[in-house]
Amino acid sequence: MTDFNKTRAMFHLPEGVIYLDGNSLGPLPKAATARVKAMMADEWGEMLITGWNKAGWFMQPNRLGDRIGRLIGTPPGSVMVGDTLSIKVYQALAAALEMNPSRKIVLSDNGNFPSDLYMARGLIGSLQQGHVLEVVNPEAVDTRLRDDIAVLMLTQVDYRTGRMHDMAAITAKAQAMGIVVIWDLAHSAGAFALDVGGCGAEFAVGCTYKYLNGGPGAPAFIYVRPDLVDKVRPALSGWLGHEAPFDFDLNYRPGAGIMRMRVGTPPVIQMAALDAALDAWEGVDMGDLRTASVNLCEIFIEEVERLCPSLHLQSPRDAQMRGSQVSFGFEHGFATIQALAARGVIGDFRAPDTMRFGFTPLYISPDQVRRAAVVLADIVNSRAYEAPEFSQRGAVT
Repeated sequence: MTDFNKTRAMFHLPEGVIYLDGNSLGPLPKAATARVKAMMADEWGEMLITGWNKAGWFMQPNRLGDRIGRLIGTPPGSVMVGDTLSIKVYQALAAALEMNPSRKIVLSDNGNFPSDLYMARGLIGSLQQGHVLEVVNPEAVDTRLRDDIAVLMLTQVDYRTGRMHDMAAITAKAQAMGIVVIWDLAHSAGAFALDVGGCGAEFAVGCTYKYLNGGPGAPAFIYVRPDLVDKVRPALSGWLGHEAPFDFDLNYRPGAGIMRMRVGTPPVIQMAALDAALDAWEGVDMGDLRTASVNLCEIFIEEVERLCPSLHLQSPRDAQMRGSQVSFGFEHGFATIQALAARGVIGDFRAPDTMRFGFTPLYISPDQVRRAAVVLADIVNSRAYEAPEFSQRGAVT
């Protein structure tokens, strides 16, 4: 049985803050501060460029990929860490389209994170081969699968509502029609147990700064199914994806296996923080995590609806259809989220009216969830959100 009291002690949170925004940016693991300091002083400072070999910087993307692979259900050697999620989406989609050259449709849904759709449209525009991006409502994906679609590209958990696709069922149905499947795990990895390898998806991508707590700007990851990885062509043929980068060959030769999905130089300092963050997952049973996460979400829904019935639940009521977040709709959602922050409860807002709250048992307790619901209800019922300062918008909302 996972001891979540122990994991809560591993994170730094400001005194008095209830942090319900780990689905956007995870908090600081206490160990990351010392790990990054040591990396900078003892490795970068003392080893200088020899750190690429002596400190193992060069193979860090592979080693961290295997640590993430344990959390998403993939075999060793099939996940690579580096670059940004947008870059990994581009890599996966470019490779997937080449696997289905006679088909021209990419199917996605409007619960996909917009950046994924932007990258798809950008790639399609660059290829100029007649590809089309078709975007449907999430609940319509199952009925819109057909045998002229080249690629199905979905985010498993809707970033707005937490609605969750059935990865195994959709993957099986799509592949039976010859469709290549890409899953974005940005709101899945670290939120609940995954079996990406078992479901047979060709590709998966994700970020590490949300539930994996790697820090702002933490690198992304990409998974390629092992039987395909030596066949896919890396469209972004970066130096470190070369078979022998230090031969300085002017002609690109893709590296073996998942190495070919490397692009740029790995962000070594950021990876040190991510490595420390992943330590918190040692000994965590993903089944226990899911049970605790569902419990936190259920407490919040029950308490908010009891104390503040004017709010509208936008997330699925059935926990099996929901990730590790709860969203409520409210006309004054933006101002309410600002008012919550002023009282030490951090959630976030997504236009036009969604208040999002992420629930991570690694550092959130049931008592904190109950207190957060009380504060939210007080703000809404007293109309405290009407204070002018809560309507002022910054660059990030």
